[in-house]
Amino acid sequence: MIPDRAFFDRLADAAKAETLPRFRSEIAVTDKGGQFYDPVTEGDQMAEAAIVALIEEAFPDHGILGEEHGSKGLDREYVWVIDPIDGTRAFISGVPVWGTLIGLYQNGRAKMGLIDQPFTGERWFADGERSLYRGPGGEKTLRTSACETISNAILFTTSPHLFQDQDDRRYREIERKARLFRYGCDCYAYALLATGQIDLVVENSLKPYDVGGIIPVVEQAGGIMTTWDGGRPEMGGYIIAAANKTLHAEALEILNS
Repeated sequence: MIPDRAFFDRLADAAKAETLPRFRSEIAVTDKGGQFYDPVTEGDQMAEAAIVALIEEAFPDHGILGEEHGSKGLDREYVWVIDPIDGTRAFISGVPVWGTLIGLYQNGRAKMGLIDQPFTGERWFADGERSLYRGPGGEKTLRTSACETISNAILFTTSPHLFQDQDDRRYREIERKARLFRYGCDCYAYALLATGQIDLVVENSLKPYDVGGIIPVVEQAGGIMTTWDGGRPEMGGYIIAAANKTLHAEALEILNS
């Protein structure tokens, strides 16, 4: 038995009840440590706990990979991949480009996924075949853009400061060729790509929970999402997402030059 859209909505609504009241409010922030500032809030922790509780009740035989409360059953056929607040830095800064990411892997492959932005009232959902959008403008089936060259592309990355040495050189070559580039949208950039608003996202240092809910949304809208060497993206790392195969191939050639 696999979940339907209504169950994903229940998970997103449970997370929303914990995150939205804390957005643009005074909240305690803890730094998890590391090379860069890595914040976590009560909203992250409470939202993930709410999601996990519903999954464990409805699908006790499924595994869970979560950012805040650890993992279990990662060798099971179905594994949920959860990021309660992707873009915590944006969240604590009051910028509405963060989101809740919920993915479902089957035998290690991303099958279904959800991106939810509670403040804007937007939700992107991939049901295994199609990517669907629900928001203030209504509901629609998603298709990525027809842009096939970097010179015409709108490019996003979370921060150029994440790239070092040769990685920076290769990323900057794509940025130099792009028609337009922007920074700082976290998971919202991938949602925009699935919507057809932008064309290319290039990032590194991502974890499985950063991509688990995103991969199906991008792919089932017609996009391509891989690692920089062209491999599957389910475990994160160096990630590129493109609107179509032609654009992806051009960007991949630069990244592997």
